Amino acid sequence: MTTIRAKIAQRALAPGERLPSIRKLSATLEVSPSTVVEAYDRLAAEGVIRPRPGSGFYVTGSSTPFALIAAEPNLDRAIDPLWVSRQSLDIGAGAFKPGCGWLSAEWMPLDAIRRAMRSLSRCDSAVLADYGPTHGYPPLRQLLARQFAAEGLAVGADQILLTSSGTQAIDLLCRFLLQPGDTVLLDDPCYFNFQALLRAHRVKVVGVPMSATGPDLDRFVEAVKTRKPRMYITNSAIHNPTGATLSPQVAHQILVAAAEHGVTIVEDDIYADFEPDPSARLALLDGLSRVIRIGSFSKTLSAGLRCGYIVARRDWIEGLLDLLVATSFGGPNPVAAALVATVLQDGSYRKHLGDVRRRLARRRTDVAGQLAGLGIVPWLMPRGGFNLWCKLPGHRDGGAIAMAALRDNVVLAPGNVFSVSQSSPDFMRVNVTQMTDPHCFKVLARVLAEPN
Repeated sequence: MTTIRAKIAQRALAPGERLPSIRKLSATLEVSPSTVVEAYDRLAAEGVIRPRPGSGFYVTGSSTPFALIAAEPNLDRAIDPLWVSRQSLDIGAGAFKPGCGWLSAEWMPLDAIRRAMRSLSRCDSAVLADYGPTHGYPPLRQLLARQFAAEGLAVGADQILLTSSGTQAIDLLCRFLLQPGDTVLLDDPCYFNFQALLRAHRVKVVGVPMSATGPDLDRFVEAVKTRKPRMYITNSAIHNPTGATLSPQVAHQILVAAAEHGVTIVEDDIYADFEPDPSARLALLDGLSRVIRIGSFSKTLSAGLRCGYIVARRDWIEGLLDLLVATSFGGPNPVAAALVATVLQDGSYRKHLGDVRRRLARRRTDVAGQLAGLGIVPWLMPRGGFNLWCKLPGHRDGGAIAMAALRDNVVLAPGNVFSVSQSSPDFMRVNVTQMTDPHCFKVLARVLAEPN
């Protein structure tokens, strides 16, 4: 294969030219015919050569194989709720991403994932080749139902709908429950992709300021009464980005106000496994009457395994099933769901989570100490998780800091991408697992030393 590539690159083989036959090339190179067949098949799959049945293989019109353009920071993109996602996903492999929203690879249970992959190679052929059932892979739904029952949330597996991600879960719920022009309440600040997704659904977004124990109750009740929202989306466990924890008292008042004014609550439980012990849960207190629980496994298992879920009333699940079939012809990839189920049942996974929680507690303290040396102070020290919501010194603008750091291949998460009201310009969310390299602190120190 290398020989053929070299000849094409050197123009010794021109576009449209016929390649030597398999038998002739194997004799010339003194390799087996099967080796030549494999090389030709690979080059054909890449589009470098093209087979013509009964005639042989020919060089394609492109004289050199296609090459991917190296990813570079997009310095021209305006900072909006999609900015951090686009920069984190598209920047090159050698970049630093303390602004991204997932654990770095060394924090993930990679050995358990590899064992699960080997196990899946021996699974039923239907899992590998067929579409899955509309609700999603049954063993994973049954496993989740048992986990929820252990919390006190009694649900049947038929009340759990698997999705391709937590984001798809919210998208389906917006399609099911909202119309363009409806109003949705969000915490302010909140996970930036909530805003981006709601914008795509053409709804009005109202922010409610966050406190250390949940949304500001007076402002929440006022917004529910005056703005008539159809939906409220929040994180209960380890709020993103603030790290706040919902108190039982605030949870009770939220549910009372929502019930009185007909508000549906979507509770994103994606960070629950990072808690040292469970905090108040709206879905548990409500019994899934007006609360819908969603989640995924991208934070604790793998960001590459795209699998999420919705837990809701049976009548709502039935309506969501039709939407899921219409938009994606069923649930998530059965292979991904089976892989998640296999890992979750691995006896090492629970131990892994315990180790991660302990490591994160130390890492949050260490990173907070190093940031303090730069005048960057956490708004609060969260009970768990990997994010610190930090105030910048001297009322520095987080957007300007992020743009300056991007030139040194460091992706930061400026405060206003999280803020509905754009009231967090001098804040920044820091992922402590992505701050292991001294380069990140050096870049922060340099850009903070620059004049406003």
